[in-house]
Amino acid sequence: MDSGKVVENIYLLVIVTLISVLQNAFFAQKVERECNCQNTHTSAFERVSCANRNCMDAYPTFLAVMWCAGLCLSQAPAAFAGIIYLVVRQKYFVGYMGQTSQSTPGYLFGKRVIFFLFLMCVVGIFNFLLTRHYGSDYKEYVETITSASSALLLIP
Repeated sequence: MDSGKVVENIYLLVIVTLISVLQNAFFAQKVERECNCQNTHTSAFERVSCANRNCMDAYPTFLAVMWCAGLCLSQAPAAFAGIIYLVVRQKYFVGYMGQTSQSTPGYLFGKRVIFFLFLMCVVGIFNFLLTRHYGSDYKEYVETITSASSALLLIP
């Protein structure tokens, strides 16, 4: 397979992954700044540190389902959902630095995005199995549905 064709099939996922790496660096910088400016036993440091840990705990799951959804089904809706997830994760992090109750909407919305990406993975794998065993390919129909339904992620 031509390397240009491979990059064409994954470039949106790569861009979202690189943006997520920059976001992780931003979160780590916030923790480091809070650690250097304050005593490490203040409530502000604890909140920033806890928000960073919570984001890091969900990060591998996010990357796995985003890449699986993009490779198994369609990269555009998966990348769009990935961008939405990063925005929600930023909202969660900033909300957690204020009051922990402000982070709840971001957390719940993030779970919804992860679930959407998971469903995309399952549908993509199911379509592959249908194609392989029965010769039926519903990928175009499913891509249209997921592209349209990815916009529903914007509804709170």
